[in-house]
Parts: sequence; C-alpha cells; structure tokens
Amino acid sequence: MLISMGFKKGINLGGWMSQCDYSKDRLDNFITEPDFKTIASWGFDHVRIPIDYNIIQNSDGSPIEEGYSRIDSAIALSRKYGLKVILDLHKTAGFSFDYGEEESGFFDNEKYQERFYLIWEEFARRYGVHTHDIVFELLNEVTDAEFIDKWNEIIKICIRRIRAIAPEIYILVGSFHNNAADTVQYLDEPYDSRIIYNFHCYEPLKFTHQGATWTPLIAPDERMAFSESNTTAEYFEKLFSTALEKAAKHGTSLYCGEYGVIENAAPEDSLEWFKVIHSVFEKYSTARSVWS
Repeated sequence: MLISMGFKKGINLGGWMSQCDYSKDRLDNFITEPDFKTIASWGFDHVRIPIDYNIIQNSDGSPIEEGYSRIDSAIALSRKYGLKVILDLHKTAGFSFDYGEEESGFFDNEKYQERFYLIWEEFARRYGVHTHDIVFELLNEVTDAEFIDKWNEIIKICIRRIRAIAPEIYILVGSFHNNAADTVQYLDEPYDSRIIYNFHCYEPLKFTHQGATWTPLIAPDERMAFSESNTTAEYFEKLFSTALEKAAKHGTSLYCGEYGVIENAAPEDSLEWFKVIHSVFEKYSTARSVWS
C-alpha cells in the first residue's frame, strides 16, 4: 500500500524535533538542507520525522506557530529533494515511550487525550490534503500491555476527528510493547481502508542494542557478534508472522517505522543484520524507515 505510493525506503530524522534539549540551536541546526539532499542521494524515498508535542502545542492546547513553521520547512525541503514525509507524534502530553520522561496519565486522563486529538485535528487542517506525499503516525511506541484497550478506543476517536477534516490521508497505528511486531494482532480492525499497521524491530535486542546504557534490559559491557545472534530470515518471518496475518485478514499492509543497530556493533556485523531483515521486508513487500 505505502510502497505503491512511493514510500518504501525511509530514514528517521531522530533527535531533531524529539528526544532533544529543544534549544533553538538544536532545532535550527541539527538537520539542515544538505541532510535532505544527502538522504535523497543515498536512494531513500521518504523521511520519518519524530515530533514532540511541546514543540507544537501550548499547555492550553493552542498551536505554537514557530513549531509548525519548522515542520513546514522540513516538508518543503523534503519535496525539494523528492522525499515524502511521515509525521510521527513521538511524545504527547501525559505519555512518552521513554520512562525517563516526566509524562504519565495519558490513558486515564481526558484532558491529555483532548490535547492529543487537538494536535491531530491541527495536523489534519494543515497537512491533510497532501495525500500523495504525507502520512500521519498517531503515536510512537505505546508501552504497557495494560494500555491496549484504552489505546484502541483512543485510536478510533482520533481517526474519526481526523476524518472530519482529512478524509483521505493515510494513517499509521502501532500497538504496545513499543510497537512490537507480535502485538499488532491486538489492534482493532482498521477504522477504514486508509489505515496501515505499524511496527518497530530491534530484535534480537542483545545484538542491536549492545552497549546501550538507557535500558535495564541490556548489560552495557556485554557485546555480541552477529554470528552469535542466531538471526536468520526465518527468525524475522516468525517474529512478523502474526502481524502479517493480521494485516492480510483486514486487507491492509505493514510499515516498519524503526529498525537498526547501535554503533557499538561491528560495521560488518550490522551489515549482515541489515541484509537479513531487508530480505524479509522485500519478500513481504514491507515499507520501512531505518532509525537514524
């Protein structure tokens, strides 16, 4: 579905409008025009732009025009170099996938949820007519399994409000355990024919995240060679199997919004991992965006 629209091989612009210090210097200079030119020259066809709510929304829910001007500029530069765009809300009031953030309560707080809906209505008004080169991604990496029922309901309400303004824009939705592929099966049936299931893949974590210091799941001093990871095409096919079945059942497709390997891994090992996962993406016509 996305591939037919020209979204096949993308790259994330992480650390720019999300997971950053939000300084003017960061927002002005971390990603600039030469980066878009380089991305296009490497053969990518789209960028996924993670955006935190506090760049574009005041505490009363009103829009921050300076933040939207930055998004406008990013879209303009993408178009200049023939790149399409996925707008990803990476953090919303009351929720962040990063437990280190002081955000909580979203799934039980109607005020936080309303602020979420207001962001997407604003996105719909500003970008919803650009159905050929922009896709919306509702929220990055819902974490706990206990949130899924409420998340499914929030998805429905949010898409209904988007559709009142932008009836044809494509929308990505992911599940819990940080968009794990094996949790796509717990998402509700797509709201309409322009909904695409979204997942992330950093498996096996002990290989892709070796040396990471921000997660208790990894011992920072441990290292793993690709040959020790038991990563094969069959491994990924099994991992993605329930997501593929879910998408096929409901006549939609999958998008892998994040995947990749930490710089601590040996480059030749990272390359082997990418070769294997790409072979599975190609086999099942899966669009994707590598993490930055």
